[in-house]
Amino acid sequence: MSLIFNGPIPGQSLTTEPKGLPFERPPEVTDPIEALDIHLDKLSDPDSMEDALFFLEMGLDLVSLVEGILRSAVMEGIHNIDVSLIIGPVIHEHIKAAATRADIEFNEGFEDKDKDTAVSYQRDTMRAKKMLRELSNKEDEEPVMSMTMLSMTPKEEPMEEEPMEVEEEPAAPQGLMARV
Repeated sequence: MSLIFNGPIPGQSLTTEPKGLPFERPPEVTDPIEALDIHLDKLSDPDSMEDALFFLEMGLDLVSLVEGILRSAVMEGIHNIDVSLIIGPVIHEHIKAAATRADIEFNEGFEDKDKDTAVSYQRDTMRAKKMLRELSNKEDEEPVMSMTMLSMTPKEEPMEEEPMEVEEEPAAPQGLMARV
């Protein structure tokens, strides 16, 4: 019941102080070169790049990752959306080069019909392997029946089928309204 009342009250945004959030104020940086320097400095941090490569390895496409980085910078008031559109391709190529150097297979995020099925197959295979590892690490679960165990179980004999009763068709309707 408390979830219903956790939302904002209609008109609540009109009672807060104007320009109280970072993205409502003018951006800190308006020059695309300066904004690019800020992003490349952040990405030169080993922890930041490791996080980005982790998400690529887990199946997030590169376009979505770059968009997320740039949107967070807009929300923090570092630069505006126009600057994001200008510097986006450079950040994309920077992360792509780092992922290639790290020998990580990733989805770039552009539509390629030939590679699309191969990439989704690889991603699904990676997820399945991860799930199997997690299942094998759990000791308290019941053992999963293997194919050899299934073949050793006694087979049930097929039951004799009883003949089905054929229903008679109802008589054709008669009268004025039955004519079509």
